[in-house]
Amino acid sequence: MITFLNKFQQNLLGEDLGSLGIKDLEQLEKQLDSSLRHIRSTRTQHMLDQLTDLQRKEQMLCEANKCLRRKLEESSQQMQGQMWEQHAANLLGYDQLRQSPHQQQAPHHGGNGFFHPLDPTTEPTLQIGYTQEQINNACVAASFMPTWLP
Repeated sequence: MITFLNKFQQNLLGEDLGSLGIKDLEQLEKQLDSSLRHIRSTRTQHMLDQLTDLQRKEQMLCEANKCLRRKLEESSQQMQGQMWEQHAANLLGYDQLRQSPHQQQAPHHGGNGFFHPLDPTTEPTLQIGYTQEQINNACVAASFMPTWLP
């Protein structure tokens, strides 16, 4: 039995065919054709299954892409809205700075704008020159100048 199987395997591999008759060769050819058809059918089915899986994955990715595109559009619209709000807040702060002090509205605290209106009641004022007290102190100090200084 083992020798028959070994001989059959050798025949399938194309070895030791000289001892076979015409009927045996035709039978071997039919078996090879049948095996090739089965192998090709299996390979084709496997490729079709892979193609179906890839098409399903493509469809899922297209749906995910559409969803992501929608989210991106929504977030960009929100971002534009926020930028317009911030721009308007900045302009409002600039307009408040341009108003005269008696026309100023309540100060707007917070916000990320560049311009922030000043509240004259809480902000220190800028002083140019010396106060009368500083001038008096300088005069007193000058009168006590040592005599050895020129």
